[in-house]
Amino acid sequence: MILADDQFRPGTFVDGFRFIGDNAGFLLHLTALHLELSLTALGIAVVVALPLGLWLGHRRRGLFLALSVSSVGRSLPSLVLIAFGVLVLGIGFWNNTAALTVLAIPSILTNGYFAIAGVDPDGVDAARGMGMSERQILLRVELPLGLPLVMAGIRIAAIFVIATATIAAVAGGSDLGEVIVNPASYGLAGVVGASYCVSALTLLAALMLGAVTKFASPRPEPGA
Repeated sequence: MILADDQFRPGTFVDGFRFIGDNAGFLLHLTALHLELSLTALGIAVVVALPLGLWLGHRRRGLFLALSVSSVGRSLPSLVLIAFGVLVLGIGFWNNTAALTVLAIPSILTNGYFAIAGVDPDGVDAARGMGMSERQILLRVELPLGLPLVMAGIRIAAIFVIATATIAAVAGGSDLGEVIVNPASYGLAGVVGASYCVSALTLLAALMLGAVTKFASPRPEPGA
């Protein structure tokens, strides 16, 4: 394993790529653990926050709740959440998952609410007049129209979680943050190389979710 000079220099950026090449297997292993942690937290957040946001948006109620959750969630320091989780859940995977889940919920809940609440009420009234149930209106009318904003919330949460998961290493987590927070062991080249990997993951997540949004969004009728 490379132990680079601990003094920063312009060539450190190139050394980061060398570190990736020389430690590819090790970094792939940490990347897999990083994704496992991030996807678990994001999945739990989607299951918890998205249905609630969609339901509140459909009812046009809960604006104060959505805004409050968004404000509180964004103001909570990640390290504080992880430290609190250590007291409750101990050190390890589930402590970090719980902290990242809390950080992912605000954007998913808020975007879910505004995506549905912002749908043209005339279209909703027309669907209701056609005899659609409230569930059918939500799933067949409001959700397809609000999907881009819903996916934007999930994309923001995914990027935030993947980037923030690096600090899980301070609470016993095993991911790319293990290299980033240990420059004494891996050198600056290791820190830079692992940062490149995290940046690549966030970019890939943004591109994939953007492609899903584009594919799933309603397409305008020809000539409309």
